[in-house]
Amino acid sequence: MPKTRPALERSTARPTRAAWLIGPALVAGVAYLDPGNVASNMTAGAVFGYLLVWVVVLGNLMAWLIQYLSAKLGIVTGESLPETLGHRIRNPWGRRAYWLQAELVAMATDIAEVIGGAVALNLLFNVPLLWGGVITGAVSMGLLLVQSRHGARSFELIIVGLVVVIGVGFLFGVFIAPPDPAGVVGGLVPRFEDSQSVLLAASILGATIMPHAIYAHSALARDRFAPATPGERHPAGLEAARGIGTARLLKATRWDVTIAMAIAGTVNLGILLLAAANLAGVPGTDSLEGAYAALRDGIGPVVATLFAVGLLASGLASTSVGAYAGAEIMHGLLRVRVPLLARRLVTLAPALLILGVGVDPTLALVLSQVVLSFGIPFALIPLVALTAKSDVLGRFRNRTLTTVAGIAASVFLIALNGLLLWLVLTGG
Repeated sequence: MPKTRPALERSTARPTRAAWLIGPALVAGVAYLDPGNVASNMTAGAVFGYLLVWVVVLGNLMAWLIQYLSAKLGIVTGESLPETLGHRIRNPWGRRAYWLQAELVAMATDIAEVIGGAVALNLLFNVPLLWGGVITGAVSMGLLLVQSRHGARSFELIIVGLVVVIGVGFLFGVFIAPPDPAGVVGGLVPRFEDSQSVLLAASILGATIMPHAIYAHSALARDRFAPATPGERHPAGLEAARGIGTARLLKATRWDVTIAMAIAGTVNLGILLLAAANLAGVPGTDSLEGAYAALRDGIGPVVATLFAVGLLASGLASTSVGAYAGAEIMHGLLRVRVPLLARRLVTLAPALLILGVGVDPTLALVLSQVVLSFGIPFALIPLVALTAKSDVLGRFRNRTLTTVAGIAASVFLIALNGLLLWLVLTGG
C-alpha cells in the first residue's frame, strides 16, 4: 500500500484548514461500529434493559485515550505501531511470533465483519450467506483499491459516508420508539446482576476496544501526516516537511478522536437503548437475525430494514479497515508487502469457509471475540509503554497522568478480557 506521498502533498498545500486534519480517527472508529458491537449491545439491551448503559459509556472513555495514543505515535514518529515494534523486536523469531498473534487477531476480526455483512445481505435480499460473504469481501477489496490508488483521503471519505449510513440505520428506531429517560439515567450507575451480565459487559468492552483498531489508527495517522522521505522521522523533521507543527496536528487529532468516539458511542448506546426499550424479554434476540425479526414485528418493517442496512454498512466499512490493519501488521512486523488482492483473498478464506460449512453466524461472532481477547494485551501494553518513552516521542511523550490513565485502562481491559475468556471457556 502506498504510504504517504499523496497525504504529504495535500497537507503542505493546505496547512491552515483545520477541518482537513480530521479523518483518521473516523476511519479507525469504524472498528467500534462493527457487527460484534451490534450483537453485544443488542443482546445486552434485550436481556438486561438499561443495566449496562454505564459499560458503553466507560468503554468509550477508555477508547478515546487509547485511540489518541495510537494516533500520536503515528504522527510524531512517522511509523505505525507494527513498524515501531518491528524495529524494536530484535529477535526474528520473537518478531514472527508477535506477528502471528496479531495476524490471528486481524483474521478473527475479519471473520466477524464479513459474517455481519453476509447476514445483512441475507436479511435484505435473501442472499445465501456464503454468497453474501463473497460480495462483502469483493466490496472491501474495491474500497482497499481506492485507498491504494487514490490515497488516504479518498478512502476516508468513503468510510465516513458508510459511517453516516450506519448511524442512520441504527439510530432511526430510537427516535421512533424512544427509551425511558429514567431508565437511561439509572443505567449510568455501575452494577451487575449476575454472571451473565458480567459476561455481556466483558463482551461489550471486548467488541469495543480491539487490537486491530490500535494498529490501524497509528498507520492511518502516519499515512495522512508523516513525510514521504523515511529519513525525516524526527519530530523536528516532520514539522519542517509538512509546514505544519506537530503540536497543532496533535491538537487537531484530539478533536478528531473526540468526534469519532462521540459518533461511535452514540451509535453503540443507541443500539442498546433500542433493544432495552423495545426488545426486553423478547426471545431470540441473542442473534442478529432474531433482533431483526423482533424489530420488524415490534416496531415495523422500516426500522428493521434500516437496521439491516446499517448492519450491511457496518460489515463493509469495518472489514475494509480490518484488512487495512492486517496489511499494515504484516508489513510492519515481517517487513514484507504482499499484493493487496492476494492477501485479501487469503484472509477472506476463513470467513467464507465458516459460512460455507454452515457454522451458526452468532456462534462465530462469539468465538471471534474470544480470539480478540487474547490479542488485546499485545497491543495495549506496547502502545502505552512506547508513548511514554522520550526516545520514541521526544517532547511529545505522555505526561505522567496520561501514562497512569493508560496503565489503569490497560489493566482493567486485560483483566476483563481475561474474565471473558474464563466465562466463555467454563460456560459460566
